[in-house]
Amino acid sequence: MDIARPDLRKKKIRQYAIWAGVAAVLLTVAVVAVSRLKPAAPSVDRSTIWPDTVKRGDLTIQVRGSTGSLVPREDSIELIPAQTDATVVRIIALPGAKVTPDTVVMDLTDPQLQQLLLSAQSALKGAEADYKSLQATLNSTLMDKKIAAAQVNASYTQDQLQAQTDEALYKLGVVSGIVSSASKNTAEQLTAQRKLSIEQLDVNQKAIEVQLASSLTKVDQAKAQLDLYEKQSAALHVRAGISGVLAQLPIPLQVGQHVTAGTSVAKVIQLDKLKAALQIAETQARDIQIGQPASIDTHNGTIPGHVSRIDPSVLNGTVTVDVALDGPLPTGARPDLSVDGTIDLARLHDVTYVGRPALGNENSTLSLFKVDPDGKGAVRVPVKVGRASVNEIQILEGLKEGDTVILSDMSREDAVDRIRLE
Repeated sequence: MDIARPDLRKKKIRQYAIWAGVAAVLLTVAVVAVSRLKPAAPSVDRSTIWPDTVKRGDLTIQVRGSTGSLVPREDSIELIPAQTDATVVRIIALPGAKVTPDTVVMDLTDPQLQQLLLSAQSALKGAEADYKSLQATLNSTLMDKKIAAAQVNASYTQDQLQAQTDEALYKLGVVSGIVSSASKNTAEQLTAQRKLSIEQLDVNQKAIEVQLASSLTKVDQAKAQLDLYEKQSAALHVRAGISGVLAQLPIPLQVGQHVTAGTSVAKVIQLDKLKAALQIAETQARDIQIGQPASIDTHNGTIPGHVSRIDPSVLNGTVTVDVALDGPLPTGARPDLSVDGTIDLARLHDVTYVGRPALGNENSTLSLFKVDPDGKGAVRVPVKVGRASVNEIQILEGLKEGDTVILSDMSREDAVDRIRLE
């Protein structure tokens, strides 16, 4: 028969209680431990990141002008204005055509100029005829004066001889003193007449020169007027003036269009005299100086150059910087061709640097992921940077040569300090 054991039952109840307490304690410890665990590091596809290795050496600080174009230099543009009010009757060459100095690009007409030209031709002929007529008249008058002076001179010579002869005969007693005195007086009178005739001839000569000069001035004026109209008439056949390419005018002319004097009717550009105009962000343009070296990419070749001008004004947040080209232009280079360019601002020697991150400015502290030595993960580290170039940035603190960092945009991982690379 069974015998009741109350003490055994109590012992089992006590054991169950102990085991329940232990389980409760273990459960509590497990809950606390799990609550204190950090979330697992998120994984990032290795193919989606952009890593780079920290280097040490010389760093060239550059700024880039990603929007620029080739433009004509100031000394390479030939603007051809209309010389008179005229009408376009024919357009011979279109923009883009290669021209030489004698290439006729356009014909104009001006009927009024043709009338003025004919009048100027007639005026010149009249002035030349008047000059020749006056010259003949004055020469004839001068000839009469010379004949009269020659006669006086002949009488003077004869009377001088006669006076000398009579004086000699008087001394010999052949003639009387009255005859000798009369010959002497006559010789003195002719001496005075001869002097006056010479002076009168000189005055007449000068008067003739003045009158001819005055008449010749009218001829010269008529020639100058005719020359002006002839040049204006020749300018109706508009010539290029220099070798180059015919450029588009701001407002293209049409056949039949009337233009006023001074209006530009053609524009020629010399292709071997171009410069690059780069648009630089105003925040990057503060360190640019005249003479700094530059490199222009025409997408068909790279040309060395140097900064030749910095526009003092800012337009739409950019500054226009002109770069003079120091090398030959590649094939196909033409005005308004889109180009890129970089300008060398400075060269830092023996510095630590890395590729420029997708996010972050120079002279600031960045938060970058440094890749673990085993390449399986990356940890966030603060990095102090200095000056920035187009593709690199100077490292001041936080990284050393040989470290690998992630440069791509990691803003999606802002909430974590570590990632796994898969």
